[in-house]
Amino acid sequence: MTISPERLPPRLPLRLLVAAPRGFCAGVDRAITIVERALEIYGKPVYVRHEIVHNKYVVDALKEKGAVFVETLDDVPDDVPVVFSAHGVPKAVPDKAAERGLDYIDATCPLVSKVHRQAERQVQSGRHIVFIGHKGHPEVIGTFGQVPEGNMTLVETKEDAEQLSPRDPANLAFLTQTTLSVDDTKAIIAVLERRFPSIIGPRGEDICYATSNRQEAVKAIAAACDLMLVIGAPNSSNSLRLVEVAEREGIDAKLVQRGGDIDFAWLEGVGTLGLTAGASAPELLVREVVDRLAERFDVEEQVIESVKERMVFKLPRSLEAA
Repeated sequence: MTISPERLPPRLPLRLLVAAPRGFCAGVDRAITIVERALEIYGKPVYVRHEIVHNKYVVDALKEKGAVFVETLDDVPDDVPVVFSAHGVPKAVPDKAAERGLDYIDATCPLVSKVHRQAERQVQSGRHIVFIGHKGHPEVIGTFGQVPEGNMTLVETKEDAEQLSPRDPANLAFLTQTTLSVDDTKAIIAVLERRFPSIIGPRGEDICYATSNRQEAVKAIAAACDLMLVIGAPNSSNSLRLVEVAEREGIDAKLVQRGGDIDFAWLEGVGTLGLTAGASAPELLVREVVDRLAERFDVEEQVIESVKERMVFKLPRSLEAA
């Protein structure tokens, strides 16, 4: 039976504050373009070691174009190209690819590569590195793999920093994962600098511009919101940090991957909703979420821009030339 429009309940008003910047960063944009360009040059299949970025929609779209995602080089056949993900890989991975004669393209974000170079320099200077990051994250694994084993210690929390007992406290350096909570990281660094006054940090902040900007954009709208939706994958570090930032600003926050993930029960009593997206979530998913909300609400959408982003990273020379 079809319900006539007259009998449908009236749609409630919903003020929607959309954070800007949000979504794709320059490193993610570059990594996806690298896979697409490799498919154009080599034809399919092109193998990708690990998810190129942590977003199921993006990964599935590249699969449809001919990308094959694997976790180790052992899963890559001979004589096919392979792309390394934006999160970076240990040095042993390109070394093994070269030994096998594989054509490989490194899609590591240039800001992650910068941390890799800093790690090498600090170890060459004889310093032990305290690395602030999340255990098991691909970026952490990749960074640890840049230096000989035993030259780096992982710290995840202020408590870890308080309990740290290095062999040579006067000869330390610290580096950080690029997708951390800005506030948490500052607190951990403060502990390290208090306990080890001679510790050396990077010249510039390791947390990338996109991570910092997206967290600040959430803070800019949080006070006006009753609830925050964050579009991102559950294994996306920068997306999870956005949820945490919103919660620390005093509002509830929900992580969703697609519009269909929204539970309308969350929106009971919500007059103003905040919306943002992690750095690996495409704008198409933002529009999908807005369309989903419009099924139940009379949405008044307003974009709140806290800073403009103009960062662009070049492609690897081999792809640019091709």
